[in-house]
Amino acid sequence: MRENLPSQPPLVAAPFDHQHVRELEGIDSILTQLPEATTWVYDDLVAGLKNPSTGRTGMSAELALRALVVKQMTEFSYEQLVFHLGDSAAYRAFCKLGIGDPPPTLSTLKRNLKLVSAETLEAIHWQVLLVAQDKGVEQARKVRFDCTVTETNIHEPSDSSLLDDCVRVLVRCMTYAKDFVSVPFRDSTLRAKRRAMEILNARTNKAREKPYRDLMKVTGITMRSAERVADALDSCEVASPIGYARALGLAADLRHYAGLAQQVLAQTGRRIFLGDTVPAKEKIVSIFEPHTDIIIKDRRQTLYGHKLCLATGASGLVLDLRIEDGNPADSTLAVEMVKRQSDIFDRVPRQVAFDGGFASKDNLTELKELGVEDVAFSKKRGLDVAEMTRSRRIYRSLRNFRAGIEAGISYLKRCFGLDRCTWRSLASFKAYSWASVLSANLLTLARRLL
Repeated sequence: MRENLPSQPPLVAAPFDHQHVRELEGIDSILTQLPEATTWVYDDLVAGLKNPSTGRTGMSAELALRALVVKQMTEFSYEQLVFHLGDSAAYRAFCKLGIGDPPPTLSTLKRNLKLVSAETLEAIHWQVLLVAQDKGVEQARKVRFDCTVTETNIHEPSDSSLLDDCVRVLVRCMTYAKDFVSVPFRDSTLRAKRRAMEILNARTNKAREKPYRDLMKVTGITMRSAERVADALDSCEVASPIGYARALGLAADLRHYAGLAQQVLAQTGRRIFLGDTVPAKEKIVSIFEPHTDIIIKDRRQTLYGHKLCLATGASGLVLDLRIEDGNPADSTLAVEMVKRQSDIFDRVPRQVAFDGGFASKDNLTELKELGVEDVAFSKKRGLDVAEMTRSRRIYRSLRNFRAGIEAGISYLKRCFGLDRCTWRSLASFKAYSWASVLSANLLTLARRLL
């Protein structure tokens, strides 16, 4: 049985005087003002359940939300989070765990925290901003924008390593399928690993061609075997409903990874044997996180993840987060980000500051038409200061103000895990990013209100 809130407030340990305890109490006060937040989380937790009111009592929505905030704020692993929810009086009190209440188990935390959606966390984020506005902490009249990259949890990709991953995962799934069907297949994982190592250690492109041909051959054979095993799983007879569901799940996994293997074979053949340059949008850099984008930063650094566009205010609060598809130019994002500020606060900012990559004559014209009084790009790129702001003093002030977002991004990455998402799937990536931003805002607002 799911709970939104406990039936009565639990008896918790008395708090002691410490800066972090006071911060937790401040965050608790903010969340207490947002009763709808737990309702939204509850809707995520019970989504897909036939009857949430029956069965054993599960983790409450309030505990799930607060445990997620603690995890992102402290960068605990799930194992560490279980320990601190059982051992720390401060975290137990914050998460409303009463004296004698056992902490949630490791599997319970993993399952429930991943159920909270990005849309729910974004909605809670907007409510936190309204609290900040009511308290006079942030009025969003002066806003700065910049982009960064959050990496997905993958290794450095290469065609040979991707082919090796395909063989290894397909063979593993087919091995599991032996419990249900007896379709013969060849375990070529060792052969694929050897070919991948030969490619890695080869000194010339010519020396790589032979092992690449063999590795692609092995991958193709394994892929076709996986398709035969998947077809056999579809028609296998399993008495147990759980076993039947597992067999269908294995068949789906085999087809999923076989499809990705086909794409990896195609891009490898184009690059190695045809000499084509495969566009970034058509490349797969991970069979585990196929949604990963290739982000080339300043023509000197290649990152694998997703591009994030952030807006922060004078208070240090993150006002907006937008997760981009691919690697759009910064100059295409400026107007849309300001319009989003208008949707959030029902007015456009009076002053905005951007990095030089956002600068363009068209952007300046459109922002002025929206009603923004002063627009500052850190690099003018042919624009005159008189066109952007009312005076050079205001331009210098906004340019210096924009530099503060670099510290804000660094703070999010160092302290809230926004440098690398450790959750799998695109939906989980978005939820992880919003959880980091929400936790950072709650801590920043609590400190401002102390």
